Amino acid sequence: MAHQIELNPVSFLTVGTVGPPGQRVFYLQGSRRNETISLIVEKQQMAVLADSIESFLDELEEKHPAETRDSEESVMQDMRLREPVEGLYRVGNMGLGYNESEDQIVLVAYELVDEDEDPDVVSFWATRAQMVALIKHTRKVVAAGRPICGNCGRPMDPQGHFCPNRNGHRH
Repeated sequence: MAHQIELNPVSFLTVGTVGPPGQRVFYLQGSRRNETISLIVEKQQMAVLADSIESFLDELEEKHPAETRDSEESVMQDMRLREPVEGLYRVGNMGLGYNESEDQIVLVAYELVDEDEDPDVVSFWATRAQMVALIKHTRKVVAAGRPICGNCGRPMDPQGHFCPNRNGHRH
């Protein structure tokens, strides 16, 4: 039986990694009061999520302009993962929604499951300022990985990189 967890509203929302570049595990983490939920995500999911939230916020600003502006500085004080970091599950899909009466954005993370199973779900309810802080921090975390090879576009390891484009073996 699938479980649903609502963190409404979150007091803390971030992404972070555990492990060295090339072996990093990415986490989406949110807290409400003394409850902290960490979910395992892929680097590419987080990069796409940052872009999606940014587009979503742009649409919201057109349709529902914010009456007040929260201070991003108060939100971005400490975006490090909170210990202990224990992934509840691996995220398969994510979605965004909006509650107009509360002016809150919801980030819904669904567990990666087989087609015939119901996924567990965590809903992170956040302010626009928290989402802007999440975008900025996510982009920093994603960019902090291994450098990308200019020839093949693959990540380069510190101990060396075999580039298939340099010796003619890539098809």
